[in-house]
Amino acid sequence: MKYSHVLFDADETLFSFNAFEGLKVMFAHYGVEFTESDYHHYQATNKPLWVAYQKHEITASELQITRFTEWANKLDVPAKELNDGFLDAMASICVPLPGAVDLLTKLKPHAKLGIITNGFAKLQQKRLEHTGLQDMFDWLVISELVGKAKPAPEIFQHTFQLMGNPPKEQILMVGDTAASDILGGHNVGIDTCWLQHPGVELPEDIKPTYQINQLVELEAILGL
Repeated sequence: MKYSHVLFDADETLFSFNAFEGLKVMFAHYGVEFTESDYHHYQATNKPLWVAYQKHEITASELQITRFTEWANKLDVPAKELNDGFLDAMASICVPLPGAVDLLTKLKPHAKLGIITNGFAKLQQKRLEHTGLQDMFDWLVISELVGKAKPAPEIFQHTFQLMGNPPKEQILMVGDTAASDILGGHNVGIDTCWLQHPGVELPEDIKPTYQINQLVELEAILGL
């Protein structure tokens, strides 16, 4: 096989990430019926915070607290409590994306596998345990713990060191977010595979090595 090391993004690459459902589950504990309108309002705050986080303008902690500050004031509970409850809910409802388990099972005997995620530590390990996939991966690299988020070269270089610095031509990065997964991989000189979801377009200035619409297509690319 061409690649001896395959790195994956987590959210919406290997695992479903239905934030609306997670928020509904979390807010139900406070007697709140969280609506689609509430979700759009939340995302108007949340999405710019993620952009700022990936640009290293704010910390992971600032992102997690700020996105729930408005609701914390409404409900008179700490924003951290809401964020922790949200991450717990997301772990409990998480399922692997279609084809993820089959792909990992076929790939595991032939390559070392890792995850590089901009998600948060509290969620990632719980989610791996919940889905039963924790033994699939040799490395779990979380931006919150590294102090740098994709597409920063540092989080990739940190991962390469953990892997024993294999030749870069033997490493493939797979992810659904072009601006972090694909751009980040390209900037450190490794091949990339973009998982395109419906309605998402690739920015003209970002060029993945491969492009797929579902994980099963990666099997042919990898020669499985």
